[in-house]
Amino acid sequence: MLTLKVITENPDEVIRRLAKKHFDAKEIIGKIIELDKTRRTTQSVLDENLATLNNLSKTIGALMKEGKKEEAEQARAKVAEMKEGNKELDAAKTAAEQEMNNLLVLVPNLPHDSVPEGRAAEDNLCEKSGGVVPQLHEGAVPHWDLCKKYDLIDFELGVKITGAGFPVYKGYGCRLQRALINFFLDNAREAGYLEIQPPYVVNADSGYGTGQLPDKEGQMYHATLDDLYLIPTAEVPVTNIYRDVILNESELPIKNTAYSACFRREAGSYGKDVRGLNRLHQFDKVEIVRIDTPEHSYESLKEMVDYVQSLVEKLELPWRILRLCGGDMSFTSAITFDFEVYSAAQERWLEVSSVSNFESYQANRLKCRYRDASKKTQICHTLNGSALALPRIVAALLENNQTPEGIRIPKALVPYTGFDMIK
Repeated sequence: MLTLKVITENPDEVIRRLAKKHFDAKEIIGKIIELDKTRRTTQSVLDENLATLNNLSKTIGALMKEGKKEEAEQARAKVAEMKEGNKELDAAKTAAEQEMNNLLVLVPNLPHDSVPEGRAAEDNLCEKSGGVVPQLHEGAVPHWDLCKKYDLIDFELGVKITGAGFPVYKGYGCRLQRALINFFLDNAREAGYLEIQPPYVVNADSGYGTGQLPDKEGQMYHATLDDLYLIPTAEVPVTNIYRDVILNESELPIKNTAYSACFRREAGSYGKDVRGLNRLHQFDKVEIVRIDTPEHSYESLKEMVDYVQSLVEKLELPWRILRLCGGDMSFTSAITFDFEVYSAAQERWLEVSSVSNFESYQANRLKCRYRDASKKTQICHTLNGSALALPRIVAALLENNQTPEGIRIPKALVPYTGFDMIK
């Protein structure tokens, strides 16, 4: 969440910048500032009362030594009265703090100045693109038909076992999945990322720390008996490694990568855009996560964007990078770059990665801090990106590489698959 200092010192700037996300912050920022004033005023009175109580306590002792019992009793009565008043003041301060914190978590992150204006995906800016869109042979089909033809993925069987959005991978489909996971992890390790194998379920504190709660609880699978959540991305457990941790500046940047299954309810998703692998409730993804200093985080963001670009290039996929507009950004992000690859059989772009800088927004919730050279404690910046999400990568690979003889495997992936053609 935003720091209270940012809100109270620059309320008009906060309201102006949040308008780019189409979030009207005027009322909620006003309430936060008023509650903060109440909290600070109450705390000031409590501090004054405490000083008075200390003086009265000393006075009572002196009066008793002097034999002035009546005056001492009057002082004791005054102490008792003030203590009761302090209980009420403390309760009022606690209530103001609680209400203020409840409002703070409802305020989105501020978009970076470079985020373009816009309301929806069509307003995103294309930063750059590359690769060659393949010319498919006559009779080429979308990936869901290829999966059936080559017995790679059984969507109907997944419906029988679980429900829509939970496909069953088979044979070469399994091997392709495993090959991609290992390819992405090996590339991440070579780029300096430490591999982590995280849990697939997290507690509410972890969901709160990275901003999934209370904003996205409707999109998460919730195991209510244990109050645990299935992870929507490895970002959640990996970033929460650093919850309530104070790092040394010399340890930064921290670079972690993790493979995990991901679970998303995707409530309200329907239509042609969700067919096949386009939108699933369970899917595999390799994530990269960075913890960095504010001064270096945007250099890290560029490195992460360049790294993801290298992956789609190695897979020989046509790609483009979009700078998301304010209206299409997530609640927690300060800036996001989406990667899309072109699906030749569907004749559309498919999102396969989002690379984001959250600046101090997540770290403030997480209490993820570092000690700088002068030993002063500072809030870290957090970043993450998909590197990569598998379903739409698989869809594009199958569609773009189909030939009358079979499906060609990109050269960089052959050492991982053990085959160069699906026939």
